[in-house]
Amino acid sequence: MDKLTAFVQEHIADDLTRLVLDRKKWPDIDMDLAVSCIQSRRKLKGKVQEWYMNPELIFPVGLSAEQCSSTATGIYKSGLASRIAGSMPFRLADLTGGLGVDSWYFSQKASQVWYHEMQEKLCIAAEHNFRSLNAENIVIRNMTSTPETIGKILCEAQPDIVYMDPARRGEGGKKVFLLEECTPDVLTLKEQMFKHCRHILLKLSPMADITMACSRLGSTCREVHIVATGGECKELLIWMDREWSGEYTITAVELPSGYPDMDPSAFSFLTSEEKISPFILSSQAESRELFLFEPGKSLMKAGCFNLIANRFGLMKLGVSTHYYVTESAAKADELKPYGKVYMIISVQPLDKRSIKAAGATYPRAEVTARNIPMDTETLRKKLGVTSGDDAHIFGLKSDSLGNLLIITQRY
Repeated sequence: MDKLTAFVQEHIADDLTRLVLDRKKWPDIDMDLAVSCIQSRRKLKGKVQEWYMNPELIFPVGLSAEQCSSTATGIYKSGLASRIAGSMPFRLADLTGGLGVDSWYFSQKASQVWYHEMQEKLCIAAEHNFRSLNAENIVIRNMTSTPETIGKILCEAQPDIVYMDPARRGEGGKKVFLLEECTPDVLTLKEQMFKHCRHILLKLSPMADITMACSRLGSTCREVHIVATGGECKELLIWMDREWSGEYTITAVELPSGYPDMDPSAFSFLTSEEKISPFILSSQAESRELFLFEPGKSLMKAGCFNLIANRFGLMKLGVSTHYYVTESAAKADELKPYGKVYMIISVQPLDKRSIKAAGATYPRAEVTARNIPMDTETLRKKLGVTSGDDAHIFGLKSDSLGNLLIITQRY
């Protein structure tokens, strides 16, 4: 193992194809494992930095490093699991261990974690890695969760929480999207799991339809967490509680780059609140100072488009145009953690004259088009601008004012 570790450190920046072709130069090195470790380390750099910085860790499956949680999302999930368990020490069964990043973060909050993984080589690697990371409260089991085995698995682990991140790839690595196509199939296993454990924490694709997923999972869905970081929606988490039968809460979370030292922004609501929230139409504002708010990825995924305006006291441009206006600088400051805020320089009708003038005045600008008869790239070409920070030019539809060209600067 020492030779492999040294080889990986020495060749971390090398061309991998060349290493494979020249494998005969290093007969005492398992080149397939070495290449997988190098690939994985490259993916873990900046994603799970503590693992990247530990030269002793091994990674036999490159795809698992690509699919694993980041430090930020791992810490968020472990905090959520701790809140689900309450004040008591809790035991957690991770039924989809993979690389082991989630199990490792859970182990920092739980009294004991049971890591289950169907690939033997990942289990062997996890045992080595957890030992190197001094994670002594993780039990490793090479097992697959099926209707035939789930009872035995949970009787042994006796968990307070079951965690699942079902694999979203079918035969031949093809991506799948339906719950029953993922492995393990939570729909098949759910009732048996609830016989042994009250809480299930489920991680789904951030592309999953929340309403459809919760409808199929049933009335035990208690909370949905949409977790975004770095400008991307990373995870969709569903907490299922055997003793819950009410309406579920949706929480849109934006994790800042300084998380966990900096608090995340969290916008929580019931789906019924969005249904009854009035649509607040934009109108001619009297203030000379106006701000444009673009919701972050988690808020957009949450679909609480009217509630955003209602809760923050904003004017919404249109029914289908999910941009908002405020005259309050204090409100603009409040909105910053939840998305992007821009100071509006000018608002003009979207026509050839305004487009030509804007392009001439701001030749280096970012461009966004939403809900108008052209896409972003077309508007950019018409403006004749290149990417830059002179301004951010929006082409947006307002239900009351028509199609607008809004010139802004990041606030």
